[in-house]
Amino acid sequence: MITVTDRAKEKISVLLHDEGKPADSFVRVGVEGGGCSGLSYQLTFDTELKEDDRIFEDKGVKIVVSKKSFLYLIGTELDFSDGLNGKGFQFNNPNATRTCGCGESFSI
Repeated sequence: MITVTDRAKEKISVLLHDEGKPADSFVRVGVEGGGCSGLSYQLTFDTELKEDDRIFEDKGVKIVVSKKSFLYLIGTELDFSDGLNGKGFQFNNPNATRTCGCGESFSI
């Protein structure tokens, strides 16, 4: 399962509204090769489900992850920070053995 913090929920709601996304939009979270630690997180809004997608809902936020990416993201918490050390969504991934300084890539 993938969970979201209250701060992430609030920011997702604001972004969906500000970007004029349709009511059936959801958050697509994924992993792809790249970044300084080997794997990079992907976060987008989407409205189309794919055959191998896993669907979760936490705090009213619908999160969709491909089967392949899910293996890397089991137990991950999606957070949002707007502090001095960085602004944006952050992935608190218990599976990551190493992360880069910016927190946008990781390895397992």
